[in-house]
Amino acid sequence: MFEHIKLWKVLINEEDQYSIWPTSKLIPFGWKDAGKEGEKEECLEYIKDIWTDMRPRTLRELTYMDLLETSNPN
Repeated sequence: MFEHIKLWKVLINEEDQYSIWPTSKLIPFGWKDAGKEGEKEECLEYIKDIWTDMRPRTLRELTYMDLLETSNPN
């Protein structure tokens, strides 16, 4: 479907999840440009390097809050 696309951009959503999107298409609602553009493999490699915790942001925040509560019982 997108085999002919040469340039891609990296997108990020409000949950800090990443995706790639053709530069020729409008960015979908709920996503924003993450500042990286290039060939598909280059963008995927960038995501691999930067997205080290696959959990959505809200889950990471809840986990952190639970950790704080259990380490401080008062």
